[in-house]
Amino acid sequence: MKYIILILLTVYSFNDCLSQSDGESKNSSLFKIARLKYSGGGDWYNDPSAEVNMMEYLKKNTVIDVEEPKFYSVDVASDDIFNYPFIMITGHGNIEFSQSEVLRLRKYLESGGFIYADDDYGMNESFIREMKKIFPGEDLRELPFSHAIYNSHFSFPAGLPKIHEHDQKPPQGFGIYINGRLCVYYTYETNISDGWADTKEHQDPPEKKEESFKMGTNIIVYSLMN
Repeated sequence: MKYIILILLTVYSFNDCLSQSDGESKNSSLFKIARLKYSGGGDWYNDPSAEVNMMEYLKKNTVIDVEEPKFYSVDVASDDIFNYPFIMITGHGNIEFSQSEVLRLRKYLESGGFIYADDDYGMNESFIREMKKIFPGEDLRELPFSHAIYNSHFSFPAGLPKIHEHDQKPPQGFGIYINGRLCVYYTYETNISDGWADTKEHQDPPEKKEESFKMGTNIIVYSLMN
């Protein structure tokens, strides 16, 4: 009970903060994942089943009160980003934010929002570049295996699981902080969200899919509790 109360208070606090700073908020207390649309040519829209399946997993395996599992997307230039406490970025290609979008994303993160970015092989260089626009004085820092995100619900003592092979590099998780709060979490060389997608998309074995859902749960639980 304490667990769900803390999560609900976190979501309500985010909604209240946005309502006070941006007028009215259309957000409910129910949790949902929104995929961020972006310019630059990258396929921000790939594997839309991923978030749907992740939300289904949350409904079955946690006490988080989840909105109807379906694909939610949000335009980076829209005020609608302030209706979602958890936004996801993924894709294979280039990402590009305009100066106004940079300012909007900075405001979103400073207001308590959380961005989870998963490199789907090909967006690494542009994602790092665009984060530098939002946080010119900060670098993405690799999180130690002892970080709470690896133990927030399920235990991953060795850090991120390896879901897909790309360049035969170890999986890495990086973060950016605002006033001591992790507000951006970036996974590289693992493809967590591919493991969430329908089996027909990537033919991941069941044990790898389960690892991806468990790590996804950790990321979401951590974002709501901190």
